Amino acid sequence: MTIDGLSINFATIKQGGSFGALIDACLAHGITTISPWRDQVHGVGLKEAATIIEQNDIRLSGHCRGGFFPAPDETGRQKALEDNRRAVDEAAAMNADCLVMVVGGLPQGSRDIVGARQMVEDGMAALLPYARAAGVPLAIEPLHPFYAADRACFNTLKQSLDLCDRLGDGTGVAIDVYHVWWDPDLKEQVARAGRNGQILAHHICDWLVPTTDPLNDRGMMGDGVIDLKGFRRMVEAAGFHGPQEVEIFSHRWLAHPVDEVLSTIVQRYQTVC
Repeated sequence: MTIDGLSINFATIKQGGSFGALIDACLAHGITTISPWRDQVHGVGLKEAATIIEQNDIRLSGHCRGGFFPAPDETGRQKALEDNRRAVDEAAAMNADCLVMVVGGLPQGSRDIVGARQMVEDGMAALLPYARAAGVPLAIEPLHPFYAADRACFNTLKQSLDLCDRLGDGTGVAIDVYHVWWDPDLKEQVARAGRNGQILAHHICDWLVPTTDPLNDRGMMGDGVIDLKGFRRMVEAAGFHGPQEVEIFSHRWLAHPVDEVLSTIVQRYQTVC
């Protein structure tokens, strides 16, 4: 039986081995939509990964990830742009719904967050014509403010949508509940994104109390404080009916067998999401 509307981000089950093994594990649980990471694709090779996807009729709700544009000098920024073009090529080869963009934080040694945000905008603007030509939408993922310095200096949906409006067609947002559930402007900004067709992906997990590690202590759906059903209603009311992509960075869940993790995800998706 296929589990409609559910996607698995491969960060959630990376303990399960190779790209092909992770695909097989998902298929065994009726999951036919995934979102892989670039190193996992590189491990098997892009051609083989694309073949596996095609042969098994797999959908990619996203490809992780592009971004990390800010750098201390022009050489670094050009290197980042070249790597992002390769990420676009990968997403296109696997027919991904979008390339997820974790845009990057402050360059090493910098205290200029305004300048970092400008580097992100400049990098996105330089990449966008290449992505448009390849048919790959760029999904900016705003990250929680505690990531502003090192991972993403765009931290709210409003910031990200303002950037999308300036950049134009071919851009949108990946809305991850972990990063934006707290935002007092959330409902307004989700509706705005929906009106403009800018919701490209929807990621789910849960926020544990207490959170012991902001990066690697995300919760399984239902174990934390996020109103996941309410969040889903909000996103769907805005017009997005794509997959709910489970992305759980968690040392505790990586210690469990993949089959157990996937069984739990399916059960929680059907009951609390």
